[in-house]
Amino acid sequence: MAEMIRVLARQERSIEASIDKLRKLRQGILLTVMGSLGGGKLPAGWGRVALNEVVPQVEYGISEALDNDPHGIPVLRMNNLHDGRPLLDELRYCSTPVPNRLEMKHGDVLFNRTNSIDHVGKAGLWRGEIPRATFASYLVRVNPDPTRLMPEYLVEWLMHPLIRQRVRSISTVAVQQVNVNPTRLCELEIEMPLDLAGQQRIVDALHSCDEQIQKERAELDKLRAMKVGLVDDLMGEAA
Repeated sequence: MAEMIRVLARQERSIEASIDKLRKLRQGILLTVMGSLGGGKLPAGWGRVALNEVVPQVEYGISEALDNDPHGIPVLRMNNLHDGRPLLDELRYCSTPVPNRLEMKHGDVLFNRTNSIDHVGKAGLWRGEIPRATFASYLVRVNPDPTRLMPEYLVEWLMHPLIRQRVRSISTVAVQQVNVNPTRLCELEIEMPLDLAGQQRIVDALHSCDEQIQKERAELDKLRAMKVGLVDDLMGEAA
């Protein structure tokens, strides 16, 4: 049994190394295909426009009191955005009625306007992970015009390291946190392929890495669960 634990530990380290390589590959793709974000000359077929030209409306989330009663509607907060997607643990709920227009819809883009300097500017794409949800006023919804800009591309652009720096440069510092005015956010210029097919190719390349990372993480979770079980068995035998 001890030998099996050592084998699982080696496999665990191997998968961790593979995940690290995939993350670096993804970052390399992001920096390569969006290399013009540094303000240089744009590639053929790209354009640079004010974000408010392709994001027709910005909406604030709800300001209602939240609780732990799951009979209410789940509310996404600033800690529920991670790596461009919603993180659905530690959800809080709103027990009062929420306007239909503020319920999440598939393809909604959320932007974290208030947080610490390290976390302000996080973004995430809602893909209907649960049947109903809304979002707190710490977040704003920045849905693009789908005929000009893919929401998936917008999220990748918002999360790009250079764009995070731009966002920080327009933020204001309050007590123990940083705030980004959505109006100023939408004055920033976004660099993008002018045709949706070009945006789709970038998104597909990045999502291919994401899918492989998710598979590796799932396998890692299984290995760790097996290792914990074997360690518990071994400790039980020793006792």
